[in-house]
Amino acid sequence: MSVTQKWIAFRTIVVKEIRRILRIWPQTLLPPVITMSLYFVIFGKMIGSRVGEMGGVPYMQFIVPGLIMMSVITNSYSNVVSSFFSAKFTSSIEELLVSPVSKHSILMGYISGGIFRGLMIAIIVSLVAQFFTRLGVEHFFVMLFTVLGTSILFSLGGFINAVFARSFDDISIIPSFVLTPLTYLGGVFYSLENLSEFWQNVSLLNPIVYMVNSFRYGILGYSDVNVWYSMLAIFIFCIIFYVIAYRLLDNGSRLRL
Repeated sequence: MSVTQKWIAFRTIVVKEIRRILRIWPQTLLPPVITMSLYFVIFGKMIGSRVGEMGGVPYMQFIVPGLIMMSVITNSYSNVVSSFFSAKFTSSIEELLVSPVSKHSILMGYISGGIFRGLMIAIIVSLVAQFFTRLGVEHFFVMLFTVLGTSILFSLGGFINAVFARSFDDISIIPSFVLTPLTYLGGVFYSLENLSEFWQNVSLLNPIVYMVNSFRYGILGYSDVNVWYSMLAIFIFCIIFYVIAYRLLDNGSRLRL
């Protein structure tokens, strides 16, 4: 395929994914907004008024970057895993596999859909957060790199999960038993400084800690970890996950139920 043909194939998949997201917006865009609004009310207003400050800022401001990242992680992941597994379940993915479309075009098309949903949710949740607190941007590049890198990483994770899944139950195992615990223990609602030394060291094994703190640094200028190491780790894991996802797609043995 020529470069123009590859671009058309990629654009077609992306447009399909975006239309799917916007067509069922009550399922893809509205629930995260409602959920995050409840977090803002309960943890920010009710509990936050008693907590006071954390990390040198009001508690509401402190948790907002973490909540935005939590919504980006879950929505980027769920968009790709549900979309690709549906194509796999209906065997429509086989039409793409037998076509001359590049595997890179297929993979990047689905990943772009996850990125689009993740960024849309991040923007919407950020706008909703303005009704509860005032947010600025201290380090724009760090903020943008972190949210993009995290969205790419978990979109790839969702793709890998969809390849290995054999039923719709399988695509809910990772979010329920891996992503949710890691996210809640990823420093969204607290600073690592409030933990004992032992639990601080344990928390450093959680990769989401680095993503949340890098994004918080971009917004508030505060982080519990080294931001540059965090950004490097996100970049490296994106490359590793992309290679794994591409090889699974190129192999094709797990794409038939």
